[in-house]
Amino acid sequence: MKIIKILSKKIEEEINDARSYAKMALEVREEYPDLSRTLYNISLQEMEHMQMIHNEVAGIIKRFREQNGEPPAEMMAVYNYLHEEQIEKATEVKALQSMYKGA
Repeated sequence: MKIIKILSKKIEEEINDARSYAKMALEVREEYPDLSRTLYNISLQEMEHMQMIHNEVAGIIKRFREQNGEPPAEMMAVYNYLHEEQIEKATEVKALQSMYKGA
């Protein structure tokens, strides 16, 4: 399904943006505390966006299963691969966000 491919790219963009904002928040924390807090909050919002898109993808797959049975194995293999990568990257972002909270 083409829409899952498109949404997977969007999920990746949200994760990458969240990582970028979290890193920058940590880098400028001492010199620009207000900016740092703003960047941290944007990072959190990007992760919320990622989760919202992920929930939509899961819903699309669920509806496909209900209407058509199991999705094609090739499609699910690609989805599962991308999903695992996204989980790893999201975990990295959450670690950066935790560093900000803990610092």
